[in-house]
Amino acid sequence: MRPTSRKPVEVEAARRPARVGALASLPLFFPLEGRKVLLAGGTEAAAWKAELLAAAGANVHVFAPDLSPVFADFIGRGSVRGSFVHHATTWNAGAFVGTMLAIADAEDDEEAEAFAVVARKLGIPVNVIDKPGWCDFQFGSIVNRSPVVIGISTNGVAPILGQAIRRRIETLLPESLQGWAELAGRVRSRVMSVLSAGQPRRRFWERFTDLAFSGETAPEHAETGIAGELLTEAGADTAGHVTLVGAGPGDAEYLTLKAVRALQSADVILFDDLVDDAVLELARREAKRMLVGKRGGRESCRQEDINDMMVSLARGGKHVVRLKSGDPMIFGRAGEELDRLAREGISASVVPGITAASAMAARLGISLTHRDQAQSVRFVTGHSRHGDLPETMDWKGLADEATTTVFYMGARMAGRIAERLTREGLSSATPAVAVSGIATPDERRWSGSLSELADGVAALGLDRPVLIAVGKVFVKQSLEAPGPEPLLRLRATG
Repeated sequence: MRPTSRKPVEVEAARRPARVGALASLPLFFPLEGRKVLLAGGTEAAAWKAELLAAAGANVHVFAPDLSPVFADFIGRGSVRGSFVHHATTWNAGAFVGTMLAIADAEDDEEAEAFAVVARKLGIPVNVIDKPGWCDFQFGSIVNRSPVVIGISTNGVAPILGQAIRRRIETLLPESLQGWAELAGRVRSRVMSVLSAGQPRRRFWERFTDLAFSGETAPEHAETGIAGELLTEAGADTAGHVTLVGAGPGDAEYLTLKAVRALQSADVILFDDLVDDAVLELARREAKRMLVGKRGGRESCRQEDINDMMVSLARGGKHVVRLKSGDPMIFGRAGEELDRLAREGISASVVPGITAASAMAARLGISLTHRDQAQSVRFVTGHSRHGDLPETMDWKGLADEATTTVFYMGARMAGRIAERLTREGLSSATPAVAVSGIATPDERRWSGSLSELADGVAALGLDRPVLIAVGKVFVKQSLEAPGPEPLLRLRATG
């Protein structure tokens, strides 16, 4: 019996991001250009704070009878932006006059308390280095691509973790981003005056952002060059665009950066049943989410309805993201969708995703093309469009002992797959694995021989998609394979 058809449906709050959770502290960005900041102490720790404050444009008044060599060197070289004024004496109440912030490296708790009490009495935010009990604010880790500045806080409880997070973020942001951000500031008023609010402006900034993250340096005369070209395109191009995006096998962390950027620029997202909620939470908040699920043997949206919806939305000027589990170009019917869009004259692009077979190999810790056991790998469909075993495939070739074969969508055909491969000459003792719900919290695994495949897949169940793989590379598969769930292993009992 063929599955019944259903219409695409818009998904409301259940699939939308949650409201902002509790914050340990409120992240603020405080302009200090030309403002006075009091810094008490001449230690090396105080020197690093002084350099940071001056880099933000502050006039840093340092009160310390003596300076460490590092601090003295900082003051001698000056700052890239702000300034230093050294007062060769200890701090006093008069030092607080006209001050916006007060920072101290106190020798003991008594000095810390005295400094904080004076500052708070005058309504001046205070920070005492390494003494959180006397701090109104903390210095977090910083990623500097000024004018893009990212602050990272662990509320003072785990500074090393904050530094590790900073390093992760720095690897994602090219150094050239600074030049593009400065260019954005120079062209912003022009964009506001030339382009109308809504789609044209967002189209401009999306294309601008793609260039900013390309790793290329913003060229000279970009205000009249690249920016001018983007303004012309954004103002003239009223047609929409469709991006086919691979969501990967389940875990949102398998998404590529390009996939995340596509989700964050989408007007409408047409997503499959198998796409995890965590993936959708990375999308632009204002994007409309439409469930167009397609599941074998279940009520599904017709491909024709999905194609019609993409065309209609794109003609309305929308950026449509067609979000598919795994990789759109691997058994995702992307070819049909791209053909339809091309016939309609609608631009389209593809963002690849991690296909289920790659995720399975990684999670099992097994190379699908281990050179001692397999010289090729094949990804094949486990059923025909009529729901039967595919007869047009080269089954004799699939029975090659030097090939690893991965069957997609073959759970219902598991027994017939094993029988056909055996009939074509593959040993019934050939190792096989089956994995259900790959890279999800419900992932389950089975490992055994080809002769046991039907019972193994039946033990996993059909409530989640099952991937079947056959080949000698799985000979070392064991219960200790990496991953969240133990392997199921069937054994005959006599």
